Amino acid sequence: MALSFLYIAFFRVLELLRLRGCDTTDLAIEVVILRHEVAVLRQQVARPTLRPADRALLAELSRLLSRAKRNRFFVQPETLLRWHRDLVRRRWTYPHSPGRSSIPAGTVRLVVRLARENPAWGYRRIHGELVGMGIRLAPSSVWAILKRHGIEASPTRSGPSWGEFLRTQAATLLACDFFTVDTVFLRRPYVLFFIEHGSRKVHVAGVTARPTESWVTQHARQLAWVLGERSVTARWLIRDRDAKFTASFDEVFRSEGVRVIRTPVRAPRANAIAERFVGTARRECSDRMLILGRRHLMAALGEFVNHYNTHRPHRMIGQTPPCPSAPSVAGSATRAGTVVRADRLGGLIHEYRLVA
Repeated sequence: MALSFLYIAFFRVLELLRLRGCDTTDLAIEVVILRHEVAVLRQQVARPTLRPADRALLAELSRLLSRAKRNRFFVQPETLLRWHRDLVRRRWTYPHSPGRSSIPAGTVRLVVRLARENPAWGYRRIHGELVGMGIRLAPSSVWAILKRHGIEASPTRSGPSWGEFLRTQAATLLACDFFTVDTVFLRRPYVLFFIEHGSRKVHVAGVTARPTESWVTQHARQLAWVLGERSVTARWLIRDRDAKFTASFDEVFRSEGVRVIRTPVRAPRANAIAERFVGTARRECSDRMLILGRRHLMAALGEFVNHYNTHRPHRMIGQTPPCPSAPSVAGSATRAGTVVRADRLGGLIHEYRLVA
């Protein structure tokens, strides 16, 4: 590069000496021609290819131009600075320093696991647990790992999330809600139902066109009596903030030792189990039928809920129904023709069973 630069610079100096002896008119004409040639080349070449020697010469000559004429230079100031940085980077090369050793992937997974399995632990508590297992890691490294995986490193993670609360308390949780169905005559009856989180069993409390306070309270008493007869241990009742759930409704369950939990505002996922049943009832029953009135709706829902509780499989309880009517027969007997079908709701829903 150095020899090439000296070679090009030598010839450019000779050209300057030759131009000193030329006539001023010839020099001006030559400059105009060269400028026009440069303009033509700029139209044809988007980005010229420059050798290192060309870059060095242009960088030196740019220092001789006046500030007023620098705008004619086809190389921008940012480009000159970038060339200089590249030159310095190639000149001053040092051997690579390994620095701090990286944290093993297994240790990172262990830190994330401890944080997710113990929401109340801060990064200092997790660091202490690692020390007890013989894993040497700086507390700041534990903090950085948690932050990188989107986990809060401070001990403010003490409260369980809604999902964790629902899973741990499923056996003692009840949920209730209303949903509506539009009839053929454009009436809109209200359906009050309860669902047990642990077993997914549904109780349709009643159907009415006007859910008054006394009506809702009376059906709450009936459900509490039914659960008491079945010795169902319920400690929590999840409901939304609907005005139809009055203070007398809550008092019925408080008198039975059940704590009423109201969901946050505009948070349907907080009552996700009940909302899921509403969607299932609509997709598989009410949206596929023409409902004539309240009695028709009660009969259809009664048949559907019986199917829901005794036959329909549920993923959260191992693809089994909440209250199976009869144990399934092990094995397959399709060739013997022992698979029987039972129709519900006039053939809208089919149930299949193996018979011995």
